[in-house]
Amino acid sequence: MKTILVTGGSGFIGKNLCLKWAEKYNILAPSHSELDLTVQQSVDSFFAENEIDIIIHCAIKPGHRAALDRAGLLDSDLRMYYNLRQNAVNNDIKMYVIGSGCCYDMAHYIPRMKENYLGQHIPKDETGFAKYITSLDMLSSKNIYDLRVFGIFGPYEDYSIRFISNAICKAIEGLPITLRQDRIFDYIYIDDFITLLDQMINTDLKHHAYNITSDNPVSLLQLAKWVKEISGADIPIQVAQTGLGSEYSGDNGQLREEFPEFKFHAYQENIKKLFDFYNQNRQDIDFDKLIIDK
Repeated sequence: MKTILVTGGSGFIGKNLCLKWAEKYNILAPSHSELDLTVQQSVDSFFAENEIDIIIHCAIKPGHRAALDRAGLLDSDLRMYYNLRQNAVNNDIKMYVIGSGCCYDMAHYIPRMKENYLGQHIPKDETGFAKYITSLDMLSSKNIYDLRVFGIFGPYEDYSIRFISNAICKAIEGLPITLRQDRIFDYIYIDDFITLLDQMINTDLKHHAYNITSDNPVSLLQLAKWVKEISGADIPIQVAQTGLGSEYSGDNGQLREEFPEFKFHAYQENIKKLFDFYNQNRQDIDFDKLIIDK
């Protein structure tokens, strides 16, 4: 049984990984008090005390609009990455980093961005800039892989700000589904991502960067319509601004080259699974988090 270090184990992706892989792998998901990724001595000591086969780096300092503290994003994200990187290289451990399409620079998104679009524009925001720097480093690495995710949805994400979960919870509570503006996004479901990641960590990958995207980007408005249909709720869908915003999608050709048979489940099927999750845990939905559109 492989021992896998999952950083950010209390976050959305990390928590789902820990739950799904609990019986398949020996999972180490230390808390911040057990492992401070921004402190080199803490990281070095942890690796000295534990035999680790694989690193899945999910941790990041939140920079979204609901984050309580956005100070020092660049410093924190880079220190976490490079402290882990040093130990991965020194101990010949494969490291898989949950990257982001924001490395391409949100001000210059184009439809179906390819991996080599990196570097055409340097992100101005701190999170994007951190992802840009680490993405460049991984391209020249021996054993570190950049998994550039554009959008993941599923249980345990922050439903106050994450669109699909927010829409589902609003439908359950009988509230209007709201969009600032319609946009094309490239979402995948967390279960599909974990299944794919399991295959990737057990394969000798050809590249060091992959767009982890579906085969079919979709509009937010279409997602809202599916949520409404699946929920059966008689609620309006409100769009504040007309027209389409910039598309946020990635070309997954490199991924499909190596995993041609991998199946991404249909959006409607995954939305139904997530709807059932929230409906069964309705008592945990905080109504106050839904009535304020952030």
